[in-house]
Amino acid sequence: MTETPEKKTQPDEKKQNVTALKQEKKTTQISCSRGLHAFMERNKMSFGFTSYQSGRLYLVGRLPKGKVSFHERHFMHAMGVAATPQRLYLAGQYQIWRLENVLGEGQKMGGFDRNYVPRNAQTTGDLDTHELGVEKGGRVVFVNTKFSCLATFSLTHSFKPLWKPPFISRLAPEDRCHLNGLAMAEGEARYVTAVCRSDVITGWRDRRASGGLVMDVRSDRMVSEDLSMPHSPRLHEGTLWVLNSGRGELCRVDEKTGKRDVVVFLPGFARGLAFHGPYAIVGLSLPRDGSFSGLELDDELARRDAEPWCGVQIVDTRNGNIVEWIRMKGEVRELFDVFVLPGVTCPKATGLLDGAVRNEISIENWAAEDVRGRSAGDRVTPEKEAVA
Repeated sequence: MTETPEKKTQPDEKKQNVTALKQEKKTTQISCSRGLHAFMERNKMSFGFTSYQSGRLYLVGRLPKGKVSFHERHFMHAMGVAATPQRLYLAGQYQIWRLENVLGEGQKMGGFDRNYVPRNAQTTGDLDTHELGVEKGGRVVFVNTKFSCLATFSLTHSFKPLWKPPFISRLAPEDRCHLNGLAMAEGEARYVTAVCRSDVITGWRDRRASGGLVMDVRSDRMVSEDLSMPHSPRLHEGTLWVLNSGRGELCRVDEKTGKRDVVVFLPGFARGLAFHGPYAIVGLSLPRDGSFSGLELDDELARRDAEPWCGVQIVDTRNGNIVEWIRMKGEVRELFDVFVLPGVTCPKATGLLDGAVRNEISIENWAAEDVRGRSAGDRVTPEKEAVA
């Protein structure tokens, strides 16, 4: 039996279409404002952001001749980051990574003045970890969204609970209120955000439009309870800030009264907030079906005849102006966290997928007398070593 030409060519056409779709999916176009390089140079800083949807950590810095560096590395389900110029803590799908800068002061590697290398991974299991912070004593605190609590590491178990909202009756892997944001103050957990007060499994999904809250961890006091899917509470220069994500707003919040002052409307689902002086750096995601749909943000975008953004916008909080920006189109559609690296010119990170981490070997400084050869007569006994 002879096959028709249609039957012969159809499979090849399907293969070509599938290949084209895969190639298109892997492409992301990144553009930025012309003044971004000068802004970072003027403010002596660089910054970064994460995309859990694409599993990427992005580091943004300055190259010679006015060029901007976008350095990306894959970390599965990359979420919250607690950053200093020397260390990054990064929440992933079932681990929290500690990345250390291995370059010394003044040292550069191919134009980069920071190289963050993964040195430790705390395996927690899939807790849907969102934001995290570091206490003044060095203990890591993270938002355990699946169990609706704040938690820290355990040597033996997945986590050790530290605090839960009083309206949560018990710890259960049910993401009841969608606890998501954490503000640190003077090395202590101070404020958290949640989508609502729900105490039933995924109850927050029915309360996305209103009822979002900011709560004081120290006193269990409700600071504000009229927000829409709030994220990323931050304390900066004595002021409490929050992203009212369901309405696309960057807000100041009065800590005593809960009164909200909208600084600027942002054309996207705002999530991820960092500060450098008077500037707020905000991450934006595209609205999606499900969790991000049916919000006031959609109506406001339509009213302004605006398309939603995925990217980063830098806001001058003194007047609400957007002074610089990054926009992403293609595969990357959602961001989660942003962070600032003061004093850093051009950062990079070593990833896990390309094999480079196998050759990232560095030695901690030690004194010459600690490595000199000793004869048998010079060997130190355990008792002498203890005294020494």
